[in-house]
Amino acid sequence: MFNFTFHNPTRILFGKGRIADIAKEIPPSANVLITYGGGSIKQNGIYAEVIKALEGYQVHEFAGIEANPTYETLVKAVDLVRLENIDFLLAVGGGSVIDGTKFIAAAVPYQGDPWEFILKQGGGISSALPLGTVLTLPASGSEMNNGAVITHQAKQCKLPFMHPLVFPRFSVLDPTKSYSLPARQIANGVVDTFVHVMEQYLTYPVNARIQDRLAEGLLLTLIEDGPRALLEPDNYEVRANLMWCATLALNGLIGSGVPQDWSTHMVGHEITALYGLDHAQTLAVLLPAMLQIRQQAKRDKLLQYGLRVWGIVDEDEDTRIHKTIQRTSDFFIAMQLKTRLRDYNLSRDSLPLIVAALQKHGMTKLGERRDVSPEVVEKVLELCW
Repeated sequence: MFNFTFHNPTRILFGKGRIADIAKEIPPSANVLITYGGGSIKQNGIYAEVIKALEGYQVHEFAGIEANPTYETLVKAVDLVRLENIDFLLAVGGGSVIDGTKFIAAAVPYQGDPWEFILKQGGGISSALPLGTVLTLPASGSEMNNGAVITHQAKQCKLPFMHPLVFPRFSVLDPTKSYSLPARQIANGVVDTFVHVMEQYLTYPVNARIQDRLAEGLLLTLIEDGPRALLEPDNYEVRANLMWCATLALNGLIGSGVPQDWSTHMVGHEITALYGLDHAQTLAVLLPAMLQIRQQAKRDKLLQYGLRVWGIVDEDEDTRIHKTIQRTSDFFIAMQLKTRLRDYNLSRDSLPLIVAALQKHGMTKLGERRDVSPEVVEKVLELCW
C-alpha cells in the first residue's frame, strides 16, 4: 500500500427529511445563492423544501446549469455573486450542478480568467466561497469530494480541477429526492458510480486489502441494486444504498494508498465535449474495450475482480478474463446503456478526432502506469466502434 493522507471535511446529512436541517449548517447572517439546473426541483417539491428551510436568510438563485456545466454559463453566476455580495453557495441538484458551483466558489475571488485554474487542474486557487449541497442525482460523488469537471463550449473541451477549498461544507443525501428521476438518469448514475470504483480498483495489486474489499462491496451493491432501481423506482432501501454507494465511490476513501487509472474518464470527457454523449454513456462504451486492450497490464486485478465480484472460478485464466470483461459489458447493457460508439451514430471518422483532442489537451500518458498513449487509445476506440 502506498503512503497517503486522507482528509474529508464534508458533513453528511443522510436520510428522509434532512433538507430541513440545512439552516443549522449555514451561518445565520449568510447571503445565500441557490444554484440548480433546468428547474425540475420546482416541479418535484425540492425547491419549496429548500426555501422553507432557508426562512430568515437573504436568498438569491441561479438556474440553468447544464448537464455538463459550461464555463460560459458559470461565469454569469460569478458576476451575480460579485454583484450581490453573496457569501454562501447552496447547490441543489446532481453532480453537474455541484461541479459548477465548485467552479463558482473558486472563481469569485480569483484574480484573472478563472479558466486558468482549470488548465492548471486547480493550481492558482487561494480562496473560495463556502458551499453546501442538496443531492438529487447520485452518480458523481461530487457531494463529498474536492473535484469538478467543467466544459468550455467555445474551446470544445471538458477538463477537471481539484482543490481542497471546494470540498462542500455539508451535503444533504435524502434518497427520496431521487424517486422522480427518469430511468435514463438512474442508469447513468449507476454506471458512472461503477466506473468510478473501477478506475481506483482495477489497476494492479499493492496489497491494499481494505480498499479492495470496500471497492468490491460497492461493485456488488451496484450489481444487485442497480437493475432493481429501474424496476422499483420508489424502493427507499434500494435508493438509499445506491445514493451512499455513489458518495463512497469517490470521496477519497477507496482511492487512498492505491494506484488509480482514470484513462476511461479522460477519453470519455473528450467524446462528451465533441459529440454530446452523456458522461455515463461514454464510460459504458469505453471501459470494456479499455479492459480488453489493457488486459495484460491489469491481469492480476482482472482475475481478482472476476472471482470476487462475478464469481468466475472454473476456467483457465484467459477464459476467466474474457468472461469477466463480458459480464461487465452485460451489466451495462442490463442498465439500458449501449456499448458501441456506432450505436450513438458516431462514424469511424470521429475516432481520430477524439485522439487529436486528447493530444491537444496534453492527455498523452494516461492510466495507472502512464502507458496509455494515443496509440493505445486508437486501439481502444477502434474496438469501441
